[in-house]
Amino acid sequence: MFNGNRNREDRNSASASAAQGNARRGQFSVLGADIVITGNLVATSDLHIDGRIEGDVRCGSLVQGAESQIFGRVEAEDARLAGAVEGSVRARQLTIERTARITGDVEYETIMVEQGGHIDGRLKHIGGATATVAPPVLIKASEEAA
Repeated sequence: MFNGNRNREDRNSASASAAQGNARRGQFSVLGADIVITGNLVATSDLHIDGRIEGDVRCGSLVQGAESQIFGRVEAEDARLAGAVEGSVRARQLTIERTARITGDVEYETIMVEQGGHIDGRLKHIGGATATVAPPVLIKASEEAA
């Protein structure tokens, strides 16, 4: 009577279209403020980290929240850091926001440091040919045990 089936079909096709759009743009994962990860984090998706990471982070694109803490190496094509990092940072395009506190060496192709952003370490410019971060290699659990 009210075309309930048609609305359901419209919603399903809209969901499928949104999923296809997300697949084209890439996936985005958010680690909330209540998340603590002990160990290395490797992602093929883009990451937004608001929690605490006790290990290395490697991903395509990284956005770090102002209250976030990373204790380990950061490697990303693009990184926007706003929290605390204790470890080295390597990124092709790097933005250090005013709330960021980096303790460790920083390697970059392009960098922008907002007024108030803090880096305690050496800065090293890397050329375009050497700036590419290798894509993450995922290891299956069965390969890890071998």
